[in-house]
This record gives sequence, C-alpha cells and structure tokens, in this order.
Amino acid sequence: MNETYVTVLGNVATKVDHWTAPSGVPVARFRLASTVRRFDKHKGCWTDASTSFYTVWAWRGLAVNVASSVARGEPVVVRGQLRVVEEEREDRRYLSADLMASTVGHDLARGTSAFVRTSRAAPEPFRGPELTRGPTPVWPPAENAGPPPFGAPGDGADTSGAGSAGKEPAEGEELVPEG
Repeated sequence: MNETYVTVLGNVATKVDHWTAPSGVPVARFRLASTVRRFDKHKGCWTDASTSFYTVWAWRGLAVNVASSVARGEPVVVRGQLRVVEEEREDRRYLSADLMASTVGHDLARGTSAFVRTSRAAPEPFRGPELTRGPTPVWPPAENAGPPPFGAPGDGADTSGAGSAGKEPAEGEELVPEG
C-alpha cells in the first residue's frame, strides 16, 4: 500500500500529551504549527503567511522519548505518514491533518540540543504524567570523563588518523581490524 511520507518543520504548539494505551503501548501526541514565510518586496522584509497545524502521533519508544525531550514552543522536524482525517460533527464537516511520526527531532538550524542515547534492549517503561523532560546533560563533559576518544598528542596514542592501517605488528603482537 502506498503511504504519503512527509517532513514538516515547525514549532510545538501544545504541551505533549502522553499516556499508556490499554494495550500497554506508550502514546504521545502534540500539535505542530508550521508557518509559511514569504519575502515582501514592497516592505523589504520577511512576513508570516498561512500557518498549517498538524496533530503528531508517536508510539512506543518514540513516544517516551518525545514526552521527555520536547516542550511547547520548541522548533522540531517531524517525518512520518500524513493522514487527512475527515469527520462530521453536529452536521458540520471537519478535516484534520495527522502525522504518524517515525522520527521527531529538534531543528538544529534554530538552536542547539544535547543527545542522550537510550537503551534499545529494554526501553524504560512509561511512568505517566510526571515524565515531562529528561535530565539536562552537562556540556562540556566533566574533565575526569576519561581519555579523549582518539588520544592526545604525546600520550603514545596514534593521532595520525591512520589507525592500525600501515602499522607493522611488533613481535608476538596481532593486529585487530577496526570497526
């Protein structure tokens, strides 16, 4: 079946609602506002045009991560399946655009963000309304966080960028492929 995948940039317009479905699956939902900006030649400046609103839906691990990472007013990029929902209430027809999110992230063109990896093996169970934002990571990392990832000049580490390629093993030493 053909699905329509879209990527939408915008601002989180509402608080992220999150709950656990009766099946035990975490669910998160928020409204996303995406405003078109146009350059007005007569005024010589950028102006806001129309704003489109989307309801973004996330499930499982993505829902937990969205609930702990995203807050109202933040710029985000959302990729997912677009579904236009039509319903009738009180003899009136309503249309809404829903995004079934596969990816949600902060828009780094408009600010900074810090990434904290979660465990893939056993995601943390959803704990309810008290989960709003994760801990703020410390940046830069503490000085005693260990040696630099590629070694520092003068510590005997190979900083040439060549790794073990082109290096002859010492007698009795075996080279282990990187990767």
